[in-house]
Amino acid sequence: MRTLALIVAHPDDDAYGVAGTVALHAADPGVRFVLIHATDGAAGDIAPGFPATRETLGAIRRLEDENAWRALGRVPDRHEWLGYEDGAVEQAPELCDRLVEILGEERPDVVATFGPDGITGHPDHIAVGAATDTAFHRLRGKGSGFQRLLHGAMPQSVFDRWNASRMRRGEPAWDPSAIYHLRGVPDESIGMSVDVSSVADRVVAGLREHRSQQHVMGAGPGLDWERAVGMEHYVIAWPSGLQGLTDVFEGLP
Repeated sequence: MRTLALIVAHPDDDAYGVAGTVALHAADPGVRFVLIHATDGAAGDIAPGFPATRETLGAIRRLEDENAWRALGRVPDRHEWLGYEDGAVEQAPELCDRLVEILGEERPDVVATFGPDGITGHPDHIAVGAATDTAFHRLRGKGSGFQRLLHGAMPQSVFDRWNASRMRRGEPAWDPSAIYHLRGVPDESIGMSVDVSSVADRVVAGLREHRSQQHVMGAGPGLDWERAVGMEHYVIAWPSGLQGLTDVFEGLP
């Protein structure tokens, strides 16, 4: 049994993360998938006319997330909602301890989360990534599991291409110094790129279930969503020095 654990901040963070990788391994009985959300996204934006209130948005987004994994065709074997306040995860000092508890029970071979840039600079993303890194290294070497730590990332070349496409469509360019804007990492820091184009339709099916956030997910007219999600890129945070991998479990003993 191989176990992959994904730790994110909000519902829909996981819709991009490792969704394609999970779909690739969906029919493999030897793969276990663990998903951890720090918040339910209750502080997210509410589009004009969408039937949600500040009091109901969190529950709606939880349901959307669960529907998304069903639409993709592979629900998590374990799904934990930690219940922290959306937008205030960095103020939760016990987050790392809770992750140590869950990950210690599961002992995943591969753990995936955000890197220091949070992909969008979101403070919740950065806090979740930092806590996950600390938990991983506290548990690593104490028994089985914890063979690889991955940070989801966007190569700079992809960022530049996507930004150019946005501007051609008349949309404002992302500013990588601004919070909530995508940002890239140097291409040479990417140690793993997974081709998930064969299951891109399933990834998109999951993305479409996040109906409350469609207006902030970059799904505007003219976007070829299946092409956009056809590759998943990671910085291999541990062990260092690995390059050219094409699957999260590749090369593990």
